[in-house]
Amino acid sequence: MKLSDGFDARRLRPRGQGNWRLRFAAALAALFATFGVLLAMAGAATLLGRPPALGTLNDSPGAAAVLLVVGLLLLWSGIGAWRMCRRRLRRPSDLSLSPHLMKKRD
Repeated sequence: MKLSDGFDARRLRPRGQGNWRLRFAAALAALFATFGVLLAMAGAATLLGRPPALGTLNDSPGAAAVLLVVGLLLLWSGIGAWRMCRRRLRRPSDLSLSPHLMKKRD
């Protein structure tokens, strides 16, 4: 049977949603990770005896330690959220075939 000229295979597959939300979330997570690095560096610089990088916010060693811990937690959570968003962006949304149905290549 001959296919008509107006056949379009893309019509058979439902069109998925745009992934702009995941891209925005990944960018926001990367921004959080960057901010976490900066906070951790400012806290570590104060603990190592350098002048306070954030003025009076981290004058004491206790405040600098809190700043270091918050920066590391923000870095860790930002990297985790970025990886999760990237994993969801790369997940295939196409039709999938079982591996045993694929053509064997010897």
